[in-house]
Amino acid sequence: MRLYPNCKINLGLRVIRKREDGYHDLETIFVPIYGLHDELEVTKTEPSSFHLSTFTFQQEGLAVDCKPEDNLIIRCYQQMASQFPQIGPVTIRFKKNIPFGAGLGGGSSDAAHMAIALNELFELGLSKEQLVNVVRPLGADCPFFIYNTPCYAEGIGDQLTPIDLDLKGTRIVLIKPNEGVSTREAYSGIVLHPEASGKLLTEWKNVSGDSPVNDFEQTVFEKHPIIADIKKRLLDAGAYYASMSGSGSTVFGLFKDDAEGGSDARLALLKKEFASMVLLDDTFGEWKS
Repeated sequence: MRLYPNCKINLGLRVIRKREDGYHDLETIFVPIYGLHDELEVTKTEPSSFHLSTFTFQQEGLAVDCKPEDNLIIRCYQQMASQFPQIGPVTIRFKKNIPFGAGLGGGSSDAAHMAIALNELFELGLSKEQLVNVVRPLGADCPFFIYNTPCYAEGIGDQLTPIDLDLKGTRIVLIKPNEGVSTREAYSGIVLHPEASGKLLTEWKNVSGDSPVNDFEQTVFEKHPIIADIKKRLLDAGAYYASMSGSGSTVFGLFKDDAEGGSDARLALLKKEFASMVLLDDTFGEWKS
């Protein structure tokens, strides 16, 4: 079974309060981006007394920046195999295309798609809501990728409400500088905005310039000026909205059709200048179910 774990962007991200468990309550709009994705192939393996492990894992593409036992794909398999005894040995082939430290949720998407694959391969019959509960312990962004359609997110990002968002025909450009931002670093200087609670639900309907706001930008931009520069350059090139995604370091710009070609020319120059950093230049189509 072959799947293509895609990435996401955030339309606004407000950090509301710090919780007693050490996490933060936030509000954001998750939007799936299908054009940039990893590749995951999972097949059943016949049990054998000669194989002590229950899975084999083969990877190519970008290096995974963690120990094998911390890989979310492997953790997902091990967690589900312990919960559902009907899950047998598998062979996992994986190609990593979504970079780390990018704010695109690549690892979370990999875990969620692994859960989807195991659910289908071993006919577990789990609903999306049940799969959400399975992947929630693996990461705050994992539940979103089970639904994989635009969602308003609350809590630590795992309380999801699907929304009616129409970006069809909108052009999106993703640019990631050659430096990453860890979640720990992004939170290190965060300013809480309890007064912003609930406002994002109305703000996202009027996306323009740098509104709605991503609260991580203030801290990250101070430490990584190139990320701030990329956002400014996207707006100068004609993006009607530009923002850092999640905790960074990827920045995206949204562009409308330009009948006169002015923004096309400016964007072409920008892409040429940042050629090694451009992850995606694509146009939104219909959302997948």
